[in-house]
Amino acid sequence: MPTKKLSYRFDRLPVIYPYHLRARNQLSVGDLVYYGPCPPYYGIGEVMNIVENYCIVDFRGTGELEIHKDAFEQRYIIPIHKLNLSHLLMEV
Repeated sequence: MPTKKLSYRFDRLPVIYPYHLRARNQLSVGDLVYYGPCPPYYGIGEVMNIVENYCIVDFRGTGELEIHKDAFEQRYIIPIHKLNLSHLLMEV
């Protein structure tokens, strides 16, 4: 399988595992998030819905796996705005 050329610098996002204190966060619909343990696999997505401890995230195929929507436990998802990662996002 050929490696997809990513349009974002996912290697600059910190890896945060689900048992880490920084993985415990409050998410809301519309938050920009990424999959903490491995940012390049899924890419950056938007929280579409939250049901109990799970959230539906729309990644729009931004990562290596080209996944569009998936459901995760909240402890696996890291919100970008809470980590103050705005300096890593490129303006278009």
